[in-house]
Amino acid sequence: MTGPIAQEMHALLTAALAPTHLEIVNDSASHAGHTGDDGTGESHFTILIESPRFQGASRLQRQRMVNAALGDIPGQRVHAIAIRASAPGE
Repeated sequence: MTGPIAQEMHALLTAALAPTHLEIVNDSASHAGHTGDDGTGESHFTILIESPRFQGASRLQRQRMVNAALGDIPGQRVHAIAIRASAPGE
């Protein structure tokens, strides 16, 4: 994780979801020159997150929780975010 957007995402997710594991992977280099590449080097990410707050939630509910925690980042400040969300023990 590097860059100001990745650091901001880390702080927001930590505060909102108290993850037991959080990894933010910057995939932007793989998308250079593609639609959504704004040249900042922070346009595409994968988030791997494990949180007890996901217990009993569906995949869609988990994704919505992550997107809600990130506020205006998805779709406005970052072109694409892939989310892999799980509860502990899954």
